[in-house]
Amino acid sequence: MNFSLSRATLIAEADFVGIAGERAVCDRRGVLYFPELRLLAVSDLHLEKGSSFARRGALIPPYDTGATLLRLQAVIADYQPRIVVSLGDSFHDGGGAERMHQSFRERLEAMMAGRDWFWVAGNHDPDAPADLPGDTVRELAIGSLVFRHEPSKLRVEGEIAGHLHPCARIVQRGRSVRRRCFAGDGGRMIMPAFGAYTGSLNVLDRAYAGLFRLETLVAYMLGAERIFAISSSMLRPG
Repeated sequence: MNFSLSRATLIAEADFVGIAGERAVCDRRGVLYFPELRLLAVSDLHLEKGSSFARRGALIPPYDTGATLLRLQAVIADYQPRIVVSLGDSFHDGGGAERMHQSFRERLEAMMAGRDWFWVAGNHDPDAPADLPGDTVRELAIGSLVFRHEPSKLRVEGEIAGHLHPCARIVQRGRSVRRRCFAGDGGRMIMPAFGAYTGSLNVLDRAYAGLFRLETLVAYMLGAERIFAISSSMLRPG
């Protein structure tokens, strides 16, 4: 199967969402793809989190960067975007890019080659990553969309943000299910964390207060094979 057919099949079978009039593929792996813009957005990679913890004496397996880059490599190969926007906290701290093993750096640079790549500044990594290509920005406006790391407290139509690592919990037939999710209300979308060692925060937590129109809030839960769109009335805390 040639690539163009593979991408067409992916998009034909995708779960689409509307954000401020733009159409996006809500991918179960935790990325957004805008076909008309050929733009892929990913958030909160937190590369080199393991090495950051190790420097502080908390020894955890140093596999997060490799695992995260493999997953990112797969989605980029599938969609072949013209533009990639990494929505902040791409590295777990300001020295993460310098600590990254050369093999990982080469893998990342190969992904970046031939496309526009934007590093949105995050609270963990406010400065440009050391010796890596791409443009570092505080926020990025493309069409009707605005990409930034932390969601604005004011209502901003078309805002795509990360930072909060959303997840959703539902209870059906006495069984509780908790999964990472995209959270959106048609005008704004908060993306799940993509990194291998990242946690999550329930969309009903007070940190999200005022960010969404509750009557149109949908949690797009990440499933093994597809996305599950869950209305706000079905969401549970915890």
